[in-house]
Amino acid sequence: MESTSKRVEIMPAKRRAMILERLRKDGAASILDLADEIGASASTIRRDLEQLTEGGYLERTHGGALLVPPLQATFEHEASLNAELQHPQKRAIGMLAAQRINPRESVIFDTGSTVLEAVRATVERQIPLTAVTNSLETASLCATCPGWRVIVPGGTVRAGSQMMVGDPGKDFLATIHADLCLVGAYAVTGRLLTDASLEVASLKRAMIRSARRIILLVDSTKFTAPAFSAFCDISAISEIITDDGISAEQHAALRAFDVKVTIATV
Repeated sequence: MESTSKRVEIMPAKRRAMILERLRKDGAASILDLADEIGASASTIRRDLEQLTEGGYLERTHGGALLVPPLQATFEHEASLNAELQHPQKRAIGMLAAQRINPRESVIFDTGSTVLEAVRATVERQIPLTAVTNSLETASLCATCPGWRVIVPGGTVRAGSQMMVGDPGKDFLATIHADLCLVGAYAVTGRLLTDASLEVASLKRAMIRSARRIILLVDSTKFTAPAFSAFCDISAISEIITDDGISAEQHAALRAFDVKVTIATV
């Protein structure tokens, strides 16, 4: 009965994230091993593997799957799946980021699952704030705080997400001067911050230009090959908050760029 209950509770996006996390650690796994570890049937795992393979995350092997890091610079994670990946790490990063926000500051919140965790942690602090965001999900969460003034710049809702891009939001950002911007990145490669989408990268550039202080929130898996569109040099970043999965070499490289690095322990 316990196994049946577990199967009912795990949502598909979370289940697929668990599969990817297991493969990220071990490189490969069999269907039976994944079914036993996750508590799902072999047929369910097989369907998950098929969808992940179609999405470009995996390569199927006989009786299992092999993790293949996406080689396409324009590859983008499915939003619901991405929210479940590295979730404990993102939550720890978000909690640290929330402590960087002072009462009555104006803060630009980028979209992305790690920044959203920072929003959740900041909401719990119940401090007065002006929040600017192009995320409908973030705006709804911010609106639960009676002491917050929430500004949504506007734009066109991007297909498959709750993110708004383009004008008038991009033009609006050029008219403001916020105290802080919490921004994410698809990839951090040396000095370069990139995103897989031209329109998202363009909006991030506008956000960064509109804030006095920039904090980059990225989990340790983001230190990888560059995505399609560059939006920032690391010299523009005041602080990077990441998790303790970052390698010693990556950590040393960031310190060499004279940027503050804070490690969130999971």
